[in-house]
Amino acid sequence: MAPIVEFEDKTVERAVKAASEQFNIPARKLKHDVISYGSTGIFGLVGAKKAKIRVSVPETNMPQAPEKNVGETAPENNEAAALVEEAFGTQRDDENLAESEKVGREALQTLVDSITTDATLESEQKAEKICFNIAAGKTAILIGKRGQTLEAMQYLVEKIVNKQSEKRVRVEIDVEGYIEKKKEQLINLAIKLGEKVKQTKKPATVGQLNAYDRRIVHLALKADNELRTHSIGEGYYRKLKIFPKQRRRRGKSNKTDSK
Repeated sequence: MAPIVEFEDKTVERAVKAASEQFNIPARKLKHDVISYGSTGIFGLVGAKKAKIRVSVPETNMPQAPEKNVGETAPENNEAAALVEEAFGTQRDDENLAESEKVGREALQTLVDSITTDATLESEQKAEKICFNIAAGKTAILIGKRGQTLEAMQYLVEKIVNKQSEKRVRVEIDVEGYIEKKKEQLINLAIKLGEKVKQTKKPATVGQLNAYDRRIVHLALKADNELRTHSIGEGYYRKLKIFPKQRRRRGKSNKTDSK
């Protein structure tokens, strides 16, 4: 009985081509059954499913395991083996990130093209994060009110990337420096409100921030020993409150000591 091997790709034609190349069999002579024709999903991205085929491969075309030389022994040097594994592991991570960048770029380009024209994409890899920057096009529409359109695109692209990635990859999308400008504005606002709270000894509130923006405010005031921050409310958008830290009163303890 001929061995059965399954192949997946974006289309049945591409899956057949991959099987044909791997087993060196002309596509017209390849014996296969179609398990799934796949689907494009929303925008050709969200919910997309790959096509899958089942190939009957003659045993003569199956790859053979390499023969060992007589007297050959497996390496027993654990340190060397660990170095080799580390090298291959790093290579796999780099390949995974490169493939994730490609998938994310295709997904983001499709979303952007459905919103505006003449927009260009730039991307770069930072550690385990892929950063995309969108330039030109209708930037105001791409950003949306309070950055909501930009957030939605980032959410979708990150979901698409991690659906096909073996290791979690963070995705960050910016439109002509909007994220950096907003971060700088939030830091300045946090410092300004923090000074006001310290002077008035009364709490101040920053309204309706997403998790990323709340974190920026938290970190901006984290080192200030006179202030503390706390998120209030429920849902994705919440308010953030800045409180003055209460100093411990030592008058009572001093009286006790004097007795």
